[in-house]
Amino acid sequence: MKIAIAQLDCRTGDPDHSLGRMVRMVGDARQAGCDVVVFPEMSDTGYWPEKFSAAALPWPGPAVDRLAEAAAEQSIAVVAGLSELDGGAVYNALAFLDADGRLLGKYRKMHLYSPPPASEHAYCRPGVEPTAVRCLGVDWGLSICYDLRFPELYRLPAISGAQVLINVAAWPVARPTHWDYLTRARAIENQAFFVAANRAGTDGPFKFLGGSRIVSPMGELLAEAGREEQLITAELDLSEVDSFRTNVPALADRVLR
Repeated sequence: MKIAIAQLDCRTGDPDHSLGRMVRMVGDARQAGCDVVVFPEMSDTGYWPEKFSAAALPWPGPAVDRLAEAAAEQSIAVVAGLSELDGGAVYNALAFLDADGRLLGKYRKMHLYSPPPASEHAYCRPGVEPTAVRCLGVDWGLSICYDLRFPELYRLPAISGAQVLINVAAWPVARPTHWDYLTRARAIENQAFFVAANRAGTDGPFKFLGGSRIVSPMGELLAEAGREEQLITAELDLSEVDSFRTNVPALADRVLR
């Protein structure tokens, strides 16, 4: 299976512009022979809570519908961090669309980033449960940005058999070491591929690290982006997951359950 990360530079509060870029990058990923393409956190509105709370879109709605059309047209699964407006509440959410454009799963960010100036809890409602998806014969665990610091969220899909863990992020330029170590740690401890799609560019006071990456179950970098908007790809050999879990049965050997 070949996967792409589309490291996007959004236009804050302008979903139409951002979605246009996303649709083009879906096509680029398909041209590169990929089966799945993953976009960062809040790819439609940009990441600036006081701005995205006003620009948030309903599901079904412009963002999910346009990406579903692009997925079906290009025959590629699309995973994207998006805003979600539901009954007056705003969620920092993630959509998983299959290659026919069907919404297979939705995850709402459970761990909202509380420190200012983000203060997500002042603008968003948290999700209440983890989400796992099965697509292309693969089990996927889903997460968003700050979730990366909470390893228990990843252990749940891993012990249920997830082979690929996804984190869509707007990770800041100020904490590159944390991004490096935590993405590798989540891969190693769960013996799974880790796909970390981060933002490029700047939204108001927020400057993003870029550095999107695809990490092997052994913690090795299969692909890594720089700071600018770009598409990176890697082949995932799912047999590596089975082999690692068989040879080093750490998940089976857990004492605390």
